[in-house]
Amino acid sequence: MSRSAHPAGPRHADVYTEGHYAAPPEDLNSLDEKVWARTVGRNGDGVVTVGGIEVTRLAEEFGTPAYFLDETDFRARCRAWADAFGQDADVFYAGKAFLSRAVVKWLQEEGLNLDVCSGGELTTALDAGMPPERIAFHGNNKTTEEIERAVEAGVGRIVLDSFQEIVRVAHIAQSRGKRQRVQIRVTVGVEAHTHEFIATAHEDQKFGIQLADGLAAEAVRRALSLDGLELIGIHSHIGSQIFDMAGFEVSARRVVQLLAEIRDEHGVELPEIDLGGGLGIAYTSEDDPREPHEIAKALGEIVTRECESAGLSTPRISVEPGRAIVGPTAFTLYEVGTIKPLEGLRTYVSVDGGMSDNIRTALYDAEYSVALVSRTSTAEPMLVRVVGKHCESGDIVVKDAFLPADLAPGDLLAVPATGAYCRAMASNYNHALRPPVVAVRDGAARPIVRRETEEDLLRLDVG
Repeated sequence: MSRSAHPAGPRHADVYTEGHYAAPPEDLNSLDEKVWARTVGRNGDGVVTVGGIEVTRLAEEFGTPAYFLDETDFRARCRAWADAFGQDADVFYAGKAFLSRAVVKWLQEEGLNLDVCSGGELTTALDAGMPPERIAFHGNNKTTEEIERAVEAGVGRIVLDSFQEIVRVAHIAQSRGKRQRVQIRVTVGVEAHTHEFIATAHEDQKFGIQLADGLAAEAVRRALSLDGLELIGIHSHIGSQIFDMAGFEVSARRVVQLLAEIRDEHGVELPEIDLGGGLGIAYTSEDDPREPHEIAKALGEIVTRECESAGLSTPRISVEPGRAIVGPTAFTLYEVGTIKPLEGLRTYVSVDGGMSDNIRTALYDAEYSVALVSRTSTAEPMLVRVVGKHCESGDIVVKDAFLPADLAPGDLLAVPATGAYCRAMASNYNHALRPPVVAVRDGAARPIVRRETEEDLLRLDVG
């Protein structure tokens, strides 16, 4: 046998020893309000509802798989973040989590700004009427065309991510007779206690300019020397799905130290710092996210304390919640297709979606909850793995969960907390059709992103 090969026996799929799993919940029909959108509940017949509409009716009208987004919850979370940070700070919704024209309009109405990181996101924002001065443009490798479009549109800030980009943005702005407001993204060397692929402030990764070895200080020198740029602040983002505020404290301290060095060298106090986003949400009952007012209070105290220590005026703070706003507001609805019990291991439950509508489990080993939503059950719990219909053994939606033992084909399952990075990262793998996003509010439902059709696939295939 090759040294690189190994037998794929019954324990190949990360099946743990008996006792590894937590005990099943006392009530498989209960819905943890920490995990589900705010208007989700069960009616008297045991059917789950959102915005007052039964999921069985939603499935009949819109099909499965589909994402159902609680618009009431989304708007409430926007207001909570805006109220928590108040008039002396800026909240930028991170469009990468999920963006559509309807979302842009909701953000405007609820008083939030918008963070984009591609030409497509910028186009969506502008087309939906977001004022360009309320847009921030991110990205580690913005194309010349994207920068030109952003500068010409008059976006409120461009976050510079490299030495090449400093020159590129300055040249484009100056050639158009403009002075572009910019921030410099720095990597502060903080361990964010998250998955390697979503940790973004350690030094060995693609984002930002390192504080180490004076590189960030040199980036500031260059930005201040170029007529096409107005340097307004420093940007730091330490990762995603973070619950511990300690990383933000270290990051803020190092960013403020850089601000003090800039003051001492250039006689300039930059007026803004952006501490990024990445605050975690509850995917399971074990997760314990912080509320916006707690986050705002903690960040404000950290920055004020560090600035007072450095003898600096307190800069205006920006934050960039994306997942923390949209993540909890949506769930994905699936129909059960096949059920395969594996004696002594677990039961595999296949649904009509999978990694094409939620890649996060395969990509990050993400954990999710799942519930039977088309009815209630008094059956015993069974250990299941909810899997998709794609041609990959890693096509897993929920790695380990408990569902009723009387689960049957045709039942509806829902996976909560799929508002962020699910439709945004969806694919056409196996030529699957990407699901719709349906907004539900006060007894009414409407698609804000329609389901793809086979005609859509063929329209792009020019033969």
